[in-house]
Amino acid sequence: MSDTAVADTRRLNSKPQDLTDAYGPPSNFLEIDIFNPQTVGVGRARFTTYEVRMRTNLPIFKLKESCVRRRYSDFEWLKNELERDSKIVVPPLPGKALKRQLPFRGDEGIFEESFIEERRQGLEQFINKIAGHPLAQNERCLHMFLQEEAIDRNYVPGKLATHPLA
Repeated sequence: MSDTAVADTRRLNSKPQDLTDAYGPPSNFLEIDIFNPQTVGVGRARFTTYEVRMRTNLPIFKLKESCVRRRYSDFEWLKNELERDSKIVVPPLPGKALKRQLPFRGDEGIFEESFIEERRQGLEQFINKIAGHPLAQNERCLHMFLQEEAIDRNYVPGKLATHPLA
């Protein structure tokens, strides 16, 4: 066997990493946390909202930090908008938990702490998968969901201008 037949397995020479590189801000980041669930209302008008906090340095987002309150139906709205208007495969939301909404249950149903925490984790996975997708980042509905206090359900769907005139 000749020396040229053996694959070259030597390491590439890379520059050593200094502390600034290791602990400095990442070149591009997008962090979204779902936290602080609050149940509001009474009877059939009772629902749970979650804080959606976003931090980023991606130029496509006009705000670098935002925090809005959303309920499950807002996440459903976002999913439906993306499925209708974008070319991306939208991941599933955590389930509706219809059995937990039946009357005469011996527990709090969808307002039980363990269920709310499970749903919070599912919603956080959902929004991070979507927001991390480069095509979804151009969708107006995602920006509205993440950065505007109120969702305008009568908005005009579409893409954001990639080079806004400022």
